[in-house]
Amino acid sequence: MDSMTRYVSPVNPAIFPHLTLILLGIGIFFTAWFFIYEVTSNKHTRSLRKELLVSLVASIFSGFGILFLLLSVGIYV
Repeated sequence: MDSMTRYVSPVNPAIFPHLTLILLGIGIFFTAWFFIYEVTSNKHTRSLRKELLVSLVASIFSGFGILFLLLSVGIYV
């Protein structure tokens, strides 16, 4: 037990709330962009590739934002 070293998180827990705001803000931006794109485009101008790309980016940023939100309030996942 004495030879083991304590695990240190690669991200400082003091910046979890800041990461939460930044990542969720970016996720909300891309989610809004996706919805606006869906509402303003017709079936001739839609691109499945663009829809999938924007929704993937939105879901990744929102997912990491929610992860840091949980970590910042003390729910360690």
